[in-house]
Amino acid sequence: MREVILAKSAGFCFGVKRAVDTVYEQSERKNVYTFGPIIHNEEVVKDLEKKGVKVINLLKELENVKEGTIIIRSHGVSKKVYDELQQHGLEIVDATCPFVLKIHKIVKEESEKGKQIVIIGNENHPEVEGIKGWSKTPVTIVDTEEKARNIVLNHEQEVCIVSQTTFNYNKFKELVEIISEKGYNIIIRNTICNATEERQTEAREIAKRVDAMIVVGGSSSSNTRKLYEICKNECKDTFYIQTLNDLDMESLGKADCIGITAGASTPNNIIQEVYTNVRTEF
Repeated sequence: MREVILAKSAGFCFGVKRAVDTVYEQSERKNVYTFGPIIHNEEVVKDLEKKGVKVINLLKELENVKEGTIIIRSHGVSKKVYDELQQHGLEIVDATCPFVLKIHKIVKEESEKGKQIVIIGNENHPEVEGIKGWSKTPVTIVDTEEKARNIVLNHEQEVCIVSQTTFNYNKFKELVEIISEKGYNIIIRNTICNATEERQTEAREIAKRVDAMIVVGGSSSSNTRKLYEICKNECKDTFYIQTLNDLDMESLGKADCIGITAGASTPNNIIQEVYTNVRTEF
């Protein structure tokens, strides 16, 4: 009998569940918009579209919208975007993850004290773009060893380092260590959320034990991509899928033990469908 291990931490984190629940609650109303997809999961976004929720990616798309509700997604937005949304006169429902709001506050306060801000995270991720927009001083974004080694900051100014909430914890420590060796006056705020650390740690432990690993999540989900990288490092037969339809059962081969984890924006019904089918297939 083949064993299938499902990670306890798989699926929606607190911030994502809160944001998704908020949109479903608001979907009963007319003219509901989200600023960017509420989460990086195509299945959820499609379902909300069926309920009439429209995704706005650029502020100019709101030019002809005179009434309605705009929901700020879990990733948050920059101060500039927030201020401009207020000027449109629509009702704003802020579903930014509380852990992300905490980073906005840190960056705002520390930059007001004159500190340079370093964000450990993916430059093009909406969460990082939002965090950057709360700083009053120059911001440097680092996500690779090369960028950390080549970083050039002002030695006469203090530096505050924060992290994208879903960044790889071990990689965060490595990059901070490299920057710390340069002799800057640094304060480090590890703003990776606990749920991310737990999810990554559990995924790594499961991947070490199994013959094959399945990671479930949206193709544009940053935290799912990091889970895949972590698992692939421990288990060569690691598969990244969005739904059960993407899973080729034959590719699991003769695996006696299979692990399953999922990103923070993966709905429980998709995880359970994969889990149930992998168990019954064998």
